Amino acid sequence: LRSTATRSQEEAQQKIDEIKAEVHGGADFADAARQHSDCPSSAQGGDLGKFGRGMMVPEFEESAFSLEVGTTSGVVTTDFGYHLIMRTS
Repeated sequence: LRSTATRSQEEAQQKIDEIKAEVHGGADFADAARQHSDCPSSAQGGDLGKFGRGMMVPEFEESAFSLEVGTTSGVVTTDFGYHLIMRTS
């Protein structure tokens, strides 16, 4: 689902960089997702549930499956916007 956010690309990049700094600085990922995410998953703290290969766009999937469990990605850019990914399993 594409974001309905109306911010500019520059504003979005600045915002995701701020969120990344918060999360990498120890802020709770789920709280940050609830507060900042434009994705419907924000209501679940950003939890997308389990998904396998071939279910997400390549850039998102490549980052998600390269993470160690319990770690958070840097900023991932896709046609859907900017993302931070935390691998939970």
